[in-house]
Amino acid sequence: MLAGDMSNGKDMVGSAATPNVFDVGGLSALKRQAKAGDPAANKVVARQFEALFLQMVLKSMREATPRDGLFDSDQSRMYESLLDQQLSQVMSGTGRGTGLAAMIEAQLSRQNLPPQPLGDMPLGGRTTPFMPLRRDSGLPLPAGSGQVPAPVAPGAAAPGARATSSAVDSATQRGFVDRLLPAASATEVATGIPAHFLVAQAALETGWGRSELRRADGSPSYNIFGIKAGADWRGASLEAATTEYVGGVAQARVERFRAYSSYEEAFRDYAALLSASPRYAGLLGTQEADRFARGLQAAGYATDPQYAAKLERIIGGPALRKALTG
Repeated sequence: MLAGDMSNGKDMVGSAATPNVFDVGGLSALKRQAKAGDPAANKVVARQFEALFLQMVLKSMREATPRDGLFDSDQSRMYESLLDQQLSQVMSGTGRGTGLAAMIEAQLSRQNLPPQPLGDMPLGGRTTPFMPLRRDSGLPLPAGSGQVPAPVAPGAAAPGARATSSAVDSATQRGFVDRLLPAASATEVATGIPAHFLVAQAALETGWGRSELRRADGSPSYNIFGIKAGADWRGASLEAATTEYVGGVAQARVERFRAYSSYEEAFRDYAALLSASPRYAGLLGTQEADRFARGLQAAGYATDPQYAAKLERIIGGPALRKALTG
């Protein structure tokens, strides 16, 4: 359900006015335009869902506040609820918001594109990041922090952007490989996993470097494997939007990710995580691309049902081979 199920009474698409929680006249028109695949309607729908998210945050804050004042009553709580609905509409309608609306709008736009043949299957971009294990219990960390995403610096690629191998020029691919290959080679010695397998996975996670996770100030995090920051992580971190697949359906989430000082540190941490977890013990030393890719997916590295297929295509594809050989 759209946040508040309400609009400003005008045609919602293209209107700059802030939606009013007491006016439901524009909802039917918005639904019709959204079903028709109107690109302009996607922006409004995305802002409504962002408003719903903000409304849930405000509700949680209210529930965590002690209520024993003179003016506390069922009536005052009702008016607080109405106020929170209007505040969520105002915050999501400012044009800046939390960044969640932009990500939802991009997802809606992709859904309206005609289906691609298998040969043009997207290879790069953010998929589901690795969920590290708790070292003390061996249980997976809970997914979904529910926190507000960090802003994306101007000119920086937003997390969640997708890219195809054909959309990335060979110079970009070669530069990406040149940056990572020394650290990948050192990790090959430590894990027995071929360096080009590791570079291929980093290419899949970041769209050949075009959508690397960045800190709030726009500086690089060097987290090219999408490793999340669990409760036991004591290093630097950042928050970013990502995509999880639940029952095969993509869902937008905000997660906390680890941040490093260099690619070398990122590769060392990746190797340590794979070596410490019994889930990935069978991957160490593997020399077969299909075994590596399918083993990662079977062990729960990503919830994207196409993760292994995409990784195999990059490892065996001409783009990586050309970038490696120059």
